[in-house]
Amino acid sequence: MGRWRWRSAGGTVVRVVVVWAVSTLTMLALAGLLPDFRLQSADGDSVTRTAVTAAWGAGAFGLLGALVWPVVVRALLLVPALVLGLLVFFLNGSLLLLALWLIPDGRGVANPETAVVVAAVMSAVASATSTALAVRDDDAYRRRLSRLADRRRRGVEELAGGGDAPGTVFVQLDGVGHAVLLRAAESGVMPTVASWLGATHRLTPWRTDWSSQTGASQLGILHGSNHDVPAFRWYEKDTRQIVVSNRPASAAELQRRAVERTADGGLLTVDGASRGNLFSGGADQLALVLSVAARRGRANRSRAGYFAYFSDPANAVRTAVSFVAEVCREIGQSVRARVRRDEPRVGRGGLYPFIRAFATVVERDVVVAAVIGDMLAGRTAVYADLVAYDEVAHHSGPHSRDAQDVLERLDRSIALLAKAAEHAPRPYRIVLLSDHGQSPGSTFEGAYGLTLRDLVRAGCGLPVSRRAVRTRSGAEARDA
Repeated sequence: MGRWRWRSAGGTVVRVVVVWAVSTLTMLALAGLLPDFRLQSADGDSVTRTAVTAAWGAGAFGLLGALVWPVVVRALLLVPALVLGLLVFFLNGSLLLLALWLIPDGRGVANPETAVVVAAVMSAVASATSTALAVRDDDAYRRRLSRLADRRRRGVEELAGGGDAPGTVFVQLDGVGHAVLLRAAESGVMPTVASWLGATHRLTPWRTDWSSQTGASQLGILHGSNHDVPAFRWYEKDTRQIVVSNRPASAAELQRRAVERTADGGLLTVDGASRGNLFSGGADQLALVLSVAARRGRANRSRAGYFAYFSDPANAVRTAVSFVAEVCREIGQSVRARVRRDEPRVGRGGLYPFIRAFATVVERDVVVAAVIGDMLAGRTAVYADLVAYDEVAHHSGPHSRDAQDVLERLDRSIALLAKAAEHAPRPYRIVLLSDHGQSPGSTFEGAYGLTLRDLVRAGCGLPVSRRAVRTRSGAEARDA
């Protein structure tokens, strides 16, 4: 045992030294490429002196990233997710400027804009190097993936007692219908899913009840009852309130009613984890769970998934870059849809590009990392909702190329989970399921020229907009 500990400690030291050396070389290369970034005094330095300066700066940046960054991220848990992506670059660049300031004799200088670029590149290179080295060592790779979700690993004795019983990971592909998934597997869009069909998994269709939407389906799956959930949103006469499934207060109330009706905590009550869902399922480990998002204080751990993932600066930078790229991708796809005059088409302006980027990038990355941590911690049951396809399909169409691109990326996430399961301390069964499907069709306003609200108001003789008055449907409602 003592020899194993020394070997493990020695391997850790070697990895730290290698990452430090690669970071030093990266800093030297960037100093040579970027005009506003230098590691020499005004009079110039020898190659050796410049290398020492780079090593000092790379070491200081690495230490600040390890010590200061997690504290900063924890302080930002209350920052809206849409703002967090922009702050990531600023904070990482600020840490680099601080690291350069710590270099003796003021040899490290960079403009703030350049510091942002240098910090992003160095974080990405350091993360890639550390991962490449850790992959060669199963124990190190397992520890690294575990840190992504900030999970306390169980002791060896505890795992030995329950390590043979398989755990279950439920991955909800939000809004993906049976026909859509089958077509994606057969056409090569989802090769991982295709390799599972007929080998380790079988594909089975199922039908929702009258309320074909996430709130009703997921409440039934996680809590055993979706009684009195008629739609995604509805007006309750007895409480005189509008209930909306994806509002924190409404989700908490629906969960409370289900638990009261079934007298059971939920599917995940025993050693479970709930990730990215509307409801907790009774799990103790939570990340991005809407029904607890309205809570404040120590009892609310729903945002802990943010801290667990973004505590690694490289993860923060990579996700922030992908977030910006997804916003640009949505704007480009929206413009092409307008140019092609695709029908039916819904509005995709305003904040939607940012909402889509959150669903397809931030939520996906955080949830996948949390599930990996859960598997490596040996949890018994994990339920995770990946909402990316549902968000895009509602606006681009369930059979659109935009939606197929999202399915390709979801397949890569599924493959990553399957790879992580190979390093878990117990076997896992991965179950893919969906809460509902989708069918293409026009909105009420697109089909009739006015909203349902305006139609009702016109029929009641109440004022409506001029645009609604001039429509044929509006005229018919007014006459009626």
